[in-house]
Amino acid sequence: MDRWTGRVALVTGASVGIGAIIAKELVRFGMKVVGCARNVDKIQALAVECQTAGYSGVLIPYKCDLTSVEDIQSMFAAIKAKHKGVDVCINNAGVAHPEHLLSGKTSGWKNMLDVNVLALSICSREAYQSMKERKIDDGHIMNLNSIGGHNVINNSDVHFYTVTKYAVSALTEGLRQELREAKTHIRATSISPGMVETEFIYRLYSDNPEKAKAAYSRFKTLEAIDVANAVVYVLSAPPHVEIGELLFRPVEMQI
Repeated sequence: MDRWTGRVALVTGASVGIGAIIAKELVRFGMKVVGCARNVDKIQALAVECQTAGYSGVLIPYKCDLTSVEDIQSMFAAIKAKHKGVDVCINNAGVAHPEHLLSGKTSGWKNMLDVNVLALSICSREAYQSMKERKIDDGHIMNLNSIGGHNVINNSDVHFYTVTKYAVSALTEGLRQELREAKTHIRATSISPGMVETEFIYRLYSDNPEKAKAAYSRFKTLEAIDVANAVVYVLSAPPHVEIGELLFRPVEMQI
């Protein structure tokens, strides 16, 4: 990770869960991390925690609504003005609503597409343009996918969410191909964990917390730090090695 010291990483959805732990770990390794979310209070608290711990990097909170193209573009403009640009883009933000394919609300489907697919695509494009403009040839675009991006889970509550994650699998491979066509050594990676114990399922079942609790109690799940460790592993690979897909799951998970 030494070559990333002092360089700029953008982590979307950095206020809680996996995104917060990824941001914290990259700061620990000396990176300048821009953590964005709609509510930055928790990122500000995390920034203080990193500073107090004496980490060599810095966490910079940035308020951004990823469903707004204007917000995303303004964020990249601000990063350019204050920090020159993005060297690593980690598209972590994701959302799920229990909207079934036969009866789901269009608004819920649209929100999942806006955050899980369109925002990821816009951030990837803007990150690449930032790297290209500065002749950065060793940058990295990383998409937080899911085991649900490779398997259709037999649960109608997450079928449309699964659709968006299959899109992330295709988007990441498409990025890899276009980056090769562009004759660059910028790498693209899809990170696909199985069930991770965060607030995610509690948000999915916000009206039924017992259902979320039951989902997490069936077996020992992954923890957010496991995903952060996977991100660090990918970034630590030598510049000539591209890890296109990293899929991992809890040992007892059946899917």
